[in-house]
Amino acid sequence: MEQPQKFSFREKSIAIGVIAGVLVGVLTKNIGIWLPVGIAIGVGIGYTRNENRKQ
Repeated sequence: MEQPQKFSFREKSIAIGVIAGVLVGVLTKNIGIWLPVGIAIGVGIGYTRNENRKQ
């Protein structure tokens, strides 16, 4: 029996960034700008949290 896959915080933060970018993009009717911004914010949050744990 397979166990469900567990996602890391970095993967979760990227997914939340995508969702936030799409949501803001739909609300402002400019998804082309907000989708990459959301992804970049998600990656940044995941990266900084990962760097803080290494110290």
